[in-house]
Amino acid sequence: MNRNDKNPQLCENATLKDAIAVLELGSVARGMEVANAILWEADIDLLVATHVQPGKYVLLFSGTVQDLTSALARGAEVADCELVDQLLIPQVHPRALDALCREDASINGNLDAVGVVETRTVASCIQAADQALKCATVDLLELRIANGLGGKSYVSMTGEVSDVRSSVAAAAGGAQEAGQLVRQVVIPRPHADLVRFL
Repeated sequence: MNRNDKNPQLCENATLKDAIAVLELGSVARGMEVANAILWEADIDLLVATHVQPGKYVLLFSGTVQDLTSALARGAEVADCELVDQLLIPQVHPRALDALCREDASINGNLDAVGVVETRTVASCIQAADQALKCATVDLLELRIANGLGGKSYVSMTGEVSDVRSSVAAAAGGAQEAGQLVRQVVIPRPHADLVRFL
């Protein structure tokens, strides 16, 4: 059986600028309509425009803050009641989206700590990843969005215990304020057998 449990691929031609935005919709058809509307509205680079599980549609795009603000407003207007979540990050951390593109790879060895923040939406998880990286010195292990997760998303990170605790707290705080936090955990000195599956 083929399963679609991988992250959507970023568009190869698009240019990632300092600012990114996300629109997440509860309808695939409305998502396509919103994609068209925002492309006509502003000079943006569409990085992702695709359906994700369970029947949602996600748009990730980059541009100037002014263009993204205009595109988000137009997208929210067209989305109407189908808007699930939205996000604008004016100065996105350069490594925040790298984890989206990371291929599956197992880790061997010992880690000082692992932190995980699980959210209800794609937008809140991307924001959590950005906040985690800006808060302390951590490395993102994975940023998984929607597919194979029933529409939820999570970001996992590693580093020194104190840094992981700080990053998880910052990342989870934003999601909790938005009512999108599912769970947050910090695992000090994870077992080597667990590390291989991260």
